[in-house]
Amino acid sequence: MNTDLNKLQPYPFTKLRALLAQNTGPDTLAHIDLSVGEPKHPAPEQVKQALIESLSGLSQYPGTRGVEELRKTIAQWLLRRFSLNELPAADSQILPVNGTREALFAFAQTVVERTRNEAEQAPVVVIPNPFYQIYEGAALLAGAETHLVDCTAENLFTMNFTDVPAAVWRRCQLVYICTPGNPTGAVFDISTLQTLIELADRHDFVIASDECYSEIYFDEAEPPAGLLEACARLGRNDYKRCVVFHSLSKRSNLPGLRSGFVAGDAALLDKFFLYRTYHGCSMPLQHQRASIAAWEDETHVQANRALYREKFDAVLDLLTPVMDIGKPQAGFYLWPKTPLPDDIFARDLYATQHVTVLPGSYLGRGSGAENPGNHRIRMALVAPVEQCREAAQRIRTFVESL
Repeated sequence: MNTDLNKLQPYPFTKLRALLAQNTGPDTLAHIDLSVGEPKHPAPEQVKQALIESLSGLSQYPGTRGVEELRKTIAQWLLRRFSLNELPAADSQILPVNGTREALFAFAQTVVERTRNEAEQAPVVVIPNPFYQIYEGAALLAGAETHLVDCTAENLFTMNFTDVPAAVWRRCQLVYICTPGNPTGAVFDISTLQTLIELADRHDFVIASDECYSEIYFDEAEPPAGLLEACARLGRNDYKRCVVFHSLSKRSNLPGLRSGFVAGDAALLDKFFLYRTYHGCSMPLQHQRASIAAWEDETHVQANRALYREKFDAVLDLLTPVMDIGKPQAGFYLWPKTPLPDDIFARDLYATQHVTVLPGSYLGRGSGAENPGNHRIRMALVAPVEQCREAAQRIRTFVESL
């Protein structure tokens, strides 16, 4: 067996199931699940129709690089969305993937060089803390060590790269960032992204920017910035050392389609393409055709954002008077502080109000107060607005009972 598997911790939802196993929740209240970031809004009709009309693709093996029309559609979307200087090269700077999760994991297996340095030290992957657990698993199974950068209220929940020791940068091969962040909703500004690019040039590491929440934001005039946008403003149209990951799961309410893309440095994507050719993870043709319909349309994305704005307004109106809770910059999560330890809060909330939330400490690392997820919960506002409002009222009732 691969002994690196022993380094992996239980997945957050495995921990959550164990935490709630002794409770059933009150039968008098319908269960409302705010723990999983699975979009519940309807899938766009034009995407479903494109999928149906493309079922002949079931009779064909799809290519790893994907059809040219999909890559060109993605290139046009990137150009529009992030105000790039020029159209990304569809043949070399874009690669379709089966959702960002599998791509984020596989990317580390491609770029991390397992050879140790002269001091017999393993390579390092820098990740945020708290974080999407795939980053950690990808790093460990690529033979690397992780260095965590705490994202706290004091640093506005973003990564302060000046806190990373020089010795870590010398061993660093890959940095994962998530913007907008999961679970905090914090957004990296252009200046911070450009600082990270300068660090990558200086220390020769790769930046993997997880931007799967980039299309859920509150001000239509100020969409979150992206890593390729930061490159473009520097005149770096080759996106050297920079790769972004985007998905239709959140943007278009299509988590079951398993469709996204990776874009950026052509040299990195060439090796990633080689890895994926052997990995055997090409996107089904009918999914590619449906993805084209999704990336070409913004109307359903704007309607999607409007629904999230309505839910945030309703929930925050109810919870702000009783909890330390703030509106995120983007994304669909709330990250409030809890008056009890986060796991006890989640357990007792479920037992008394039949509402499921995710303890924040399950998404971070460290012990006690050193874990930046301690005394916080993640609430995914993915349920319909009335269910979110009802869940918020139950949470308020629970807090007021303490």
